[in-house]
Amino acid sequence: MALANLTSAPQFLLLGLMDGTDVHPLLFLLFLGIYLLNALGNVSIVVLVRSDGALCSPMYYFLGHLSLVDVCFTTVTVPRLLAGLLHPGQAMSFHGCFAQMYFFVALGITESYLLAAMSYDRAVAVCRPLHYGAVMTPWRCAVLVGASWAVAHLHSLLHTLLISALSYPRSTPVRHFFCDMTVMLSLAISDTAAAEAAIFSEGLVVVLTPLLLVSLSYSRILVAVLRVRSARGRFRAFSTCGAHLVVVSLFFGSVLSVYFRPSSAYSARYDRLASVVYAVVTPTLNPFIYSLRNKEVKGALKRGLRQRAAPEEV
Repeated sequence: MALANLTSAPQFLLLGLMDGTDVHPLLFLLFLGIYLLNALGNVSIVVLVRSDGALCSPMYYFLGHLSLVDVCFTTVTVPRLLAGLLHPGQAMSFHGCFAQMYFFVALGITESYLLAAMSYDRAVAVCRPLHYGAVMTPWRCAVLVGASWAVAHLHSLLHTLLISALSYPRSTPVRHFFCDMTVMLSLAISDTAAAEAAIFSEGLVVVLTPLLLVSLSYSRILVAVLRVRSARGRFRAFSTCGAHLVVVSLFFGSVLSVYFRPSSAYSARYDRLASVVYAVVTPTLNPFIYSLRNKEVKGALKRGLRQRAAPEEV
């Protein structure tokens, strides 16, 4: 096959979530419903946090950014997933493919750091309640969010440049529903050793850092909760933290299982399944796990609905 850099840029054919050329209308309806639920939940949280004065604490500041990232994160991939379920073999240009990869990686890493910032916020609230206001100042919260976005985009830019510099066949079938890093590395026909080494070493630091912060924060929360004498208080704290940890475990576990293993162990079917977990399922669960169990968010939602339902005064 002619190399891409000798003629024109290659074109990638996304085969979608399932192998073959069959149409899957039931899966289309399922993922469409999940995507609409994701958009409704996350956009509602963003609007509530920005419009309701009662939700002005650092926890909701982080939650608003997490919801914004989640709705963008799924929008990068799910529309192509839906199109592939009805029309397998969607063509995607070279630039479109790597633009999708860039935003997917950037938003995914931003989410991981925001989850770490939220766990740190909760650890301060539980372990140092009297100093919470002095520790979680607006300036510090803004720095944490800004650093999450900046680190993620720099990391994504480096990885995208490294992988896009490789050579690819003119027309390449992609056994995935989006242009993922592991997939593109497996398709390259030039030497990928240097790119894989750089991506693995840097990615290990970038991904394990927020995972370590989350682990330390929840460890401190666990120790503090175990000191609570009230059994009811311990149960409430454990039920909330347990739900958070399920989401965090799903996200980081699926990410680590896909990106931190040798290319020789690459499996298209497994990668697509794991990608659905961290790219579709987890962002949909976040608004419900982190907010709808919260009385303040429920109160803000009820106030917003009452204001819209009330007739306008003449």
